[in-house]
Amino acid sequence: MKAPLPPDEAQRLESLRRYEVLDTAPEAAFDDLTLLASHICNAPIALVSLVDQDRQWFKSRVGVSETETSRDIAFCAHTILHKDEILEVHDAKSDPRFGQNPLVTSDPNVRFYAGAPLVAPDGRALGALCVMDRIPRALTSDQLAALRALSRHVVALLESRRQAHALTIEAGERRRAEALLLEQVRQLSASKAETDRLLALADKSRRALLSVLEDEKRSTQKLRESEERFRQLAENINEVFWITDPSKQQMVYVSPAYEKIWGESCASLYANPQSWLEAIHPQDRPQVLKMALAHQPDGTYDEEYRIVRPDQSIRWIRDRAFPIRNQTGAMERIVGIAQDITEHRRLEEQFRQAQKMEAFGQLAGGVAHDFNNILAVIQMQASMLQAEPSLSPAQSELAEEIGKASQRGANLTRQLLLFSRRQTIQLRSVNLNDALINITKMLRRILGEQIQMQLKYAAQPLLIHADPGMLDQVLMNLAVNSRDAMPKGGQLIIETSRVEFSEPTAAGSPQVRAGAFVCLSVTDTGCGIPKDVLPRIFEPFFTTKDVGKGTGLGLATVFGIVQQHQGWVNVYSEVDRGTTFRIYLPCLITAASENETRLTLATSRGGNETILLVEDEVTLRVSVRSALMRLGYRVLEAATGNEAIKIWREHRDEIKLLLTDMVMPEGTNGRELAEQLSAEHPGLKVVYTSGYSAEVAGSDLQLADGVNFLSKPFEAHKLARTIRAQLDRV
Repeated sequence: MKAPLPPDEAQRLESLRRYEVLDTAPEAAFDDLTLLASHICNAPIALVSLVDQDRQWFKSRVGVSETETSRDIAFCAHTILHKDEILEVHDAKSDPRFGQNPLVTSDPNVRFYAGAPLVAPDGRALGALCVMDRIPRALTSDQLAALRALSRHVVALLESRRQAHALTIEAGERRRAEALLLEQVRQLSASKAETDRLLALADKSRRALLSVLEDEKRSTQKLRESEERFRQLAENINEVFWITDPSKQQMVYVSPAYEKIWGESCASLYANPQSWLEAIHPQDRPQVLKMALAHQPDGTYDEEYRIVRPDQSIRWIRDRAFPIRNQTGAMERIVGIAQDITEHRRLEEQFRQAQKMEAFGQLAGGVAHDFNNILAVIQMQASMLQAEPSLSPAQSELAEEIGKASQRGANLTRQLLLFSRRQTIQLRSVNLNDALINITKMLRRILGEQIQMQLKYAAQPLLIHADPGMLDQVLMNLAVNSRDAMPKGGQLIIETSRVEFSEPTAAGSPQVRAGAFVCLSVTDTGCGIPKDVLPRIFEPFFTTKDVGKGTGLGLATVFGIVQQHQGWVNVYSEVDRGTTFRIYLPCLITAASENETRLTLATSRGGNETILLVEDEVTLRVSVRSALMRLGYRVLEAATGNEAIKIWREHRDEIKLLLTDMVMPEGTNGRELAEQLSAEHPGLKVVYTSGYSAEVAGSDLQLADGVNFLSKPFEAHKLARTIRAQLDRV
């Protein structure tokens, strides 16, 4: 859509022509401001556009070769209609003013435009300082403010140029007038009166010339002030702004940010323009050189690479360059921006790590859930086998070992569910020495033959309130870290002890608390941890291992688990001598009674009620059915919620309890099934089962393990006790 003419169009055109700038040669001061606008706004195209009667003409340009376009299609023709605000077009294709504009539908395919009006001191809009991009976007508030400030610099340059030009013309005219007068003085020297008149006129001309020279001095001062403001703007940005000749053999300008990012002086780069290449990481240098040679003719590139600073720290750099061409299209300079993107890369890596851990968590949760169904069958069958009176002592012992093995498997799957947030911490009274015995058997296989493991357990029981599965995870992570610190072998010493801290001792450390604690100590003879690294070892995703050899979560997990158990961790390390982790957990004075009668299926109480069993895992359903029938119950079974509803329709008056899995195929899950059946028969008793914990499986249900919920895998006697208690509940 063609822009309407401003109300002051005639006066505006007259004001523009007073500057005598149209169709003049490029000037470095304007080019620098255009380049700075392109950089600050991160836009590939930037223009100083002056809107004439039938065209818009570019005094300075970046990213385009044309010097003018028709006013009918000019974005800037719309900008001058609003002299007090920036015109910003986020997506030209969807804007009715520009959707069919040739600049949008064909080269250069403009999608984004932002233009700040160039308003002369008389209030007339001469044109715009504008930036454009080929993708829809928007400027930040800081970028808009910078664009507005740069437009004022452009007007200041135009005004300084006009004043200097006018003063130069006036000075020339006055010099010619003075010469003419002096000639007339010589010709009319005979006439004293005429001579006096001419001398007076000459003196007046001399004073006028001095005034012109003073005006020139003031104009030069204004230009210097404008250049100083530009220098301050360029030198206070965080990125390295640089300018070279086309051959890159001469560094025309580099901003002070080079010293902060590269750690080298700007003077060294001026002296040796190729020295920036010497700082590039050896692994990245061939690619950067190849890129530089490939794009040397057109002066454009966009690369990311690493540099090694003098202090040996490594920084990631994004380096972009583009050419500045004259009216003939020849490249006069190459300008570029080098940005430190180290923090950005670190955040990207953390995000990728988080995605990997989330994916692994989902996989772990699915595997653990399915594995729990298998373990539930094994544990159920082992429980029923132990209840057989005809078993010999040896067979009974084997059945007990099967049960213990399935329980260890259940502990492993629970760790996977804890990791995937589908299980919650389960605290109980634990003897730390006993809890470590089983995991240390596994550690011997993980550590390998090169590492000797020594166990030094305290003689007395060390009672704590803890989750045994999480204790296994703590020791496993510490042992694996120690193994990686001893690639050529060494010793791993695991010790337990009981310690007490007095009030004065506790006051001397922010972590230590007064009282009795148990201590788990893990010591290795490995490479140790440097002092500058030690404060960061518990940070998530922080790792000193090579890529692919560590997640950066091992010690963070240890730290989190210990905190959940109301404890703390101390670390002592010496480079090349080894590391010791000491974990302190609150000590229990007494444990829950361990002399209760051992429950089995044979000692459990049953009944003769009818139970509706709903479980999609066939082998588990068969095992549960067998256990319930041995207890005297009548069992009606279904594989899905839909099957269960059909059975309910036929036997609703007989069914006293619903035993259902929470997750089932074919639409209706356990909770929906229980709600539907309970609505028809409010007195129906319900027990839920799931491979997840009660807190996760029914976050908004009142579920309690062993009351109205069974977490898979479960033993037969626990099934019997839970069913009987629920049926007897009033």
